[in-house]
Formats: sequence, C-alpha cells, structure tokens
Amino acid sequence: MKRRSLRRRAAAVTAALTVCAALTATQAQATPTPRQDVITPSTRFYVDPHGKAAKQALVDLGNGDIEDAANMARLASWPQAEWFTEGTPDEVRVKVHRLVRRARAVARTPVLVAYDIPGRDCSQYSSGGAPSSAAYRQWIDAFAAGIGDDKAVIVVEPDGLANLPRDCGPTTDPTGALTTARIADLQYAVKTLKARPRTAVYLDAGNVQWRAVGDIAQRLQDAGVQYGDGFSLNVSNNHPTDHNARYGTWIAKCLWYATEGPEQARGHTDWCASQYYSSAAPNDGAPGDAVSPTDPATWRWTDAWFNQNVGIPPADELRHFVIDTSRNGRGAWTPPPGKYSGDPEVWCNAPGRGLGPRPTADTGVPLVDAYLWIKTPGESDGSCTRNTGGTIDPEYGIVDPPAGAWWPDQAHALARNAVPRLTLP
Repeated sequence: MKRRSLRRRAAAVTAALTVCAALTATQAQATPTPRQDVITPSTRFYVDPHGKAAKQALVDLGNGDIEDAANMARLASWPQAEWFTEGTPDEVRVKVHRLVRRARAVARTPVLVAYDIPGRDCSQYSSGGAPSSAAYRQWIDAFAAGIGDDKAVIVVEPDGLANLPRDCGPTTDPTGALTTARIADLQYAVKTLKARPRTAVYLDAGNVQWRAVGDIAQRLQDAGVQYGDGFSLNVSNNHPTDHNARYGTWIAKCLWYATEGPEQARGHTDWCASQYYSSAAPNDGAPGDAVSPTDPATWRWTDAWFNQNVGIPPADELRHFVIDTSRNGRGAWTPPPGKYSGDPEVWCNAPGRGLGPRPTADTGVPLVDAYLWIKTPGESDGSCTRNTGGTIDPEYGIVDPPAGAWWPDQAHALARNAVPRLTLP
C-alpha cells in the first residue's frame, strides 16, 4: 500500500510538472489585449517552464522527496520575474529579446527586472552594476531594444531610489555628484523603457517600513515616475500586502497633492503625512496610540491627514503601483526581544516566511495594478550575520549562500509556509 501511495504521489508531481510546462502553451489561445493595455485585470503573466523551481522539483523527485517535489512543481507553475543584472549591451539585448519572444509565442506578458545601476546596494550584498552612467545608459538602450514592440512589465532598479548614494554613508557621496547621477540615470531608464510601444514601467520605491511617504514621493518625482506607469513596492521584502497597498496609496496621493493639488502645495511633498506621522499625533487614549510610529494601529492619523488635505483626487490622475508578494504570506519577521544587540537584518533571509498572494493583475485594489513575484522565491539575499561579528547566520547555523544564489532549503520553506496554501493555478 505504501509503495502504491508513493507511486501515486510521484505521478502527481510528474503531472504537476507537465502542467507547468504546458501552461504557457495553452495560453496561446488567449485574445491579445490592445496595445495600450499592457496590464488589465485579465492579463496573464509569463511562466518559465524551465525555471529554478522546476529544476528543483526534478532533483527532489530523484531524491525521493515527494512532498518537496510536489511543492516545487506547484511553485514552478506560477509566474515569476526574470532579473537582468549584468552583461554587455549586446548580451542583455539578446537575453531580453529571447524572453519576450517566448512570452509572445504563448500570448503571455513577461515581467522583467532591470538591475544594473552603478553602485547598487551601496556595494554590499548585491553589489555590482554598470561601471559608469554612460555604460548604464548603453545597457538600458540595449534592454529597450531587446523588448522591441513586444509587451513587457518592467521593474526598474529595486532599492536604487530608496537607497541613494547619499544614503550609503557620510563618505560615499560627499559632493552629491553620485546621487545626482543616480537620479538622472533612473529617469533615463524610465523614459527609455517607456518609449517602447507596449511596456508598463514601474520605478522601485522600497517598502512600507523604509522611506517616509513625502521623502519617497519626492524621490520618485525627481527620478521620473511621471514618465512611466507608476512604482513598485516590497521587492525582496516580506511586509504584508495590505500595509504596502495603504502606503502606496498615500504615495500616489502625495504625488498628486504636490503636483496637481492646491497651488500652495505645489512642490511640497514634505507636507505629506507618512507612516511615521502618528508619532507626532495626539494620544487620545485609544488602543494602539503611543505605541510605535510604524504600528498600523496608529495609521489612522495618516489617513485623517490625507482625507482632510487631499480628499479624493481624480482616479485617472493618480499613479498606480505593483506589490511584490513573493515572500510576505506570513508578514514581516520580528526576532525575539533581546536576541540581537545590533541590527538583526530583518529583511535578510528572514526565517519562517512563506509565499504570499499569487501573482495576478486582478487585485481588486484600484491603484494596485498587480501582485507579482518579483524576487525569485528561493534565491538568497546574501550572507546575513545579524551583525554578530561572525560569518554564520545564527538563524540557520550556516553561512548563507551569496545574494541571488538558489537556496533549496529556503525555497522549500517558502512553499510549505505559503499563505494561502500553495496550489496549481
């Protein structure tokens, strides 16, 4: 009986992998969307049938790990973004073109990440990027050329705007020249990629627990968000979807307020209330007051400010956004109090996390164009040490794999802990 059960389960895994491989082919019967509508509620995103999770499913199946193999097959059946992080202009053009051509053949929309900005990640875990602004712009030109006239959703430079050179430390950009160049490079990327006829372009804006609303709104405006379709949130992070949706809505309203709102507010994103605004709000004795300025229980003060000062702007004048839900099924990780004396790096390979809402363009949230799996589930964030001074990650008892490396144990954990439970599409 046990042997028969194992055979049935193995057959189920094989069937799931077959479904994954066939998913894109069956979409060839879909009706193409109009040129101007890259993302609509009916948009279906491209699934790579040969992705890392699909390969891991075969490895697990060969090892007799039927449950993990089944989860990896399910994971592989959902669309995930393809990251472009290096290479010569010719190389990136060819790789981008190959991807959009595969997606076009099965009437699906690919999600691409442009991640090659000079000095990215403050030269830390995900260091690298183009050697100069000139080289970066040539790379972006080639990226755009690879897309051609095909449909594509593009996330521009995760963390590149929320983590400007001036934020990297007092000696990194003493004259401000690097930050000025970064802003100009991001604007160039947004304009160049949006110039293609069928692209949706989202400039990354960090996450809800990072830059204050007015701060990131001004950065977005400086870097050309108005030339694209909007911004992206929560990339490679695990903050809850609804928290990011609320934050993104504030950002969109702040951008409108400082550009299209009352005359006296023009240019004043710094007047916008933020997720930290509650720390300056009066304590009326209600539950949640005077706790933490980042506690959503206190965000009603932020909502009240926007209701009073911004109201309800015309819907077609507000910037839209997308949210990365690849690791936020169980929300953010909070280590036990007192466990770490320094920064516990809660964003870095956070333990016990799970896949979040499945990728979809039918979010039901007016300004949220899509939930996407932008960070590849199962790829490491880098070698996290929780500032303990050693090389070991105390949460795992090992040296974490380098940033971007495939980590089977993490992929298995994300799939097991998925909220909602991981199924086939």
